[in-house]
Amino acid sequence: MEFNVQRDGLTLAGIFEPAPHPTGTVAILMHGFTSDRGYTSTALLVQLATRLRAIGVGTVRFDFNGHGQSDGSFADMTVFNEIADAQAVLRAVKTRLHPQHIDLLGHSQGGVVASMLAGYYPDLIHKLVLMAPAATLKDDALAGHTRGLDYDPHHIPATLPLTADQTLGGFYLRTAQLLPIYETAQAFTGPVCLIHGAADQIVSPIASQRYADVYATSTLHQLPGASHGLDGDARSTVLQLATDFIQD
Repeated sequence: MEFNVQRDGLTLAGIFEPAPHPTGTVAILMHGFTSDRGYTSTALLVQLATRLRAIGVGTVRFDFNGHGQSDGSFADMTVFNEIADAQAVLRAVKTRLHPQHIDLLGHSQGGVVASMLAGYYPDLIHKLVLMAPAATLKDDALAGHTRGLDYDPHHIPATLPLTADQTLGGFYLRTAQLLPIYETAQAFTGPVCLIHGAADQIVSPIASQRYADVYATSTLHQLPGASHGLDGDARSTVLQLATDFIQD
């Protein structure tokens, strides 16, 4: 069912899919940079949601601002305002659905957002699954190399052409350079499952290793041969690891 959320005048397009036999847990799923909540049966978050509902966990997926069907311009997107998006969804889940537990699952940049949100709300979040979390986005911004873009990290322009259809805002990169990713994330002391492809060419597996180093209770799974999308032969393993972790 539709689960739209308002945040600072923007409508975030979301969907709530209840479990047939609910356990009282609701999971919020967060997509990555330039992606969306999933609109096809092959999308990672759609497949995760299906598996989670089968174990009694209701799911909420949503498009971050400037992505998918949500309001906003991609050029105005930053990690900070994606955290604001996620916080608004978290509040809506808590007040509308009244779950016993709330779990967060995030892929790529959605993993960074999920990790920081859990750090801000360690009292509300039960479990956390980070899949190829893109914490190296800070390193990339400091080095002046982001997703194929090269720029002077000390003189970042107002906008940069990311693709033929998308413009990346310079403020995204300026804020990325100063993000307290691990410092915020480590405030969450609950159970964390980290999943990363050993062959990830977009986000180095070192990102998940750093998370493992700062978390009080975490398990790191590095999947041989798996890419950033965690697709192909690795997909079934990812789905199994995530659902087993949430179900335990």
